[in-house]
Amino acid sequence: MHPRTLTLTAAVGLLAACAKQVPVPTTAVAAASTKPRSVRLLPNTPERETASLEGRREDVEVDTREGERNPRIVATAETQPLMLDGAKARLCGDEACTQGFAVDNFLLLEVLDAKGKVSRRAAVGFTDSVFIGNEQVDNLGRHAFSFEPNEVDITGLLPESEPFRIRATALDFWGVGRVTAIYLRLEPGAGRNEDDLRGQ
Repeated sequence: MHPRTLTLTAAVGLLAACAKQVPVPTTAVAAASTKPRSVRLLPNTPERETASLEGRREDVEVDTREGERNPRIVATAETQPLMLDGAKARLCGDEACTQGFAVDNFLLLEVLDAKGKVSRRAAVGFTDSVFIGNEQVDNLGRHAFSFEPNEVDITGLLPESEPFRIRATALDFWGVGRVTAIYLRLEPGAGRNEDDLRGQ
């Protein structure tokens, strides 16, 4: 083969190889990150009498005149590391966020930082004042056993730009304890999208 032809062939081959290495557009990555995400916090746990629940949260104290001051554990689980990324965080009863959820007596949400230390806590459900040590735990939502999908917004409980985990524990202190499946729904907020458009 003539040297000039050989050089031309090599150049064409090099261009073809470069064409195969086109990077994925950043807009495609951004589009994927703006899709709603659902993370299961707790599975459905059938009703059981309080006395039959073996585990307790000895560090948790409920200010109640009836039942046990140290509640018993109905179910507990911890998520993998998550990022809020400007999304709204609400609670639902299914992955598609079309169903509500129920808990008897209440759900204790604990936000853990990257080192595993609890940074924030909140209680959701039908309960009197809840304490851990000298700290009173904030209540989110209505004083109730059942909640509509998206009713309980926990966005303010979560860090805006740091990784976190959520430990969810359904607790009961009187009668029977149960919890339906509970999901965390992370959905990009309209406010953030409007800001992005104004910045373009």
